Amino acid sequence: MIFAIIIVVFILIAVLVGIYNGLVRTNIRTEEAWSDITVQLKRRADLIPNLVSAVKGYAKHESSVFDAVTKARSETINATNNGPEATAKAEGGFQQALKSLFAVAEAYPDLKASTNFQQLQTELTDTEDKIQASRRFYNTSVRDFNTKRKVFPSNIFANMLGFKVDKEFFDVDEAEASKIQNPTEVSF
Repeated sequence: MIFAIIIVVFILIAVLVGIYNGLVRTNIRTEEAWSDITVQLKRRADLIPNLVSAVKGYAKHESSVFDAVTKARSETINATNNGPEATAKAEGGFQQALKSLFAVAEAYPDLKASTNFQQLQTELTDTEDKIQASRRFYNTSVRDFNTKRKVFPSNIFANMLGFKVDKEFFDVDEAEASKIQNPTEVSF
């Protein structure tokens, strides 16, 4: 009888350790994925001043567009410290500002033909692709963590083990998404 109790206790401890380790692994994977997003956002933010400088040389009178891009860049960098929801909101504004900047660039054929501008645009496109891939990886990690937290038997022990809150997905909200789908008009 004592042997059976020891085996049951051992199995229960093994299950608990397995659940805990699984939750820790998915939590770390989610934190790593968020770190990847912040790295790519920082990389993009570092490209923006060069892009703005290249466009400024051709379109000096478009200072409101440059101010908007600079402000949106700053808001995106600051938002990464406040989590996915704040970052997603800032991202929507940043995407709008970039669209305005590229709309200005479209009006200047010499600028579009500039090797420096084309290289910056290529790097920015590459970075945007990496941001999208990082977002997908992060959201997959969040889904895995949230699922692991809610499925049986993990859901019984997750709160006791300190995993009380679901992670946030990195999604652009509906209002921001509609802004992105409807480009900003720039008039000269």
